[in-house]
Amino acid sequence: MASRSVLGDIRRDLEAYVGSKIRLRANKGRKKIVEREGVLEGTYPNIFTVRLSEADSVRRVSYSYADLLTETVELVVCTASGKETKFEAHSR
Repeated sequence: MASRSVLGDIRRDLEAYVGSKIRLRANKGRKKIVEREGVLEGTYPNIFTVRLSEADSVRRVSYSYADLLTETVELVVCTASGKETKFEAHSR
């Protein structure tokens, strides 16, 4: 299990991108991979939330920082200038 300090570091790194547009790629198991675009809405002690704007509604999904660490979830941050940066969660 990842230590609390590693997960805390991931949270602090992710806080810099709150409000930014992101591309999300999540492995849901059984060969099902979900790719969506949304906005990083918030970071909390154990999870972070993403607001997904779909055709007729707005959904919010949440993932744990351990999902980033185990690469079950991958994030690409899209900046205003059009540059894309893959968010890397490294174990220390």
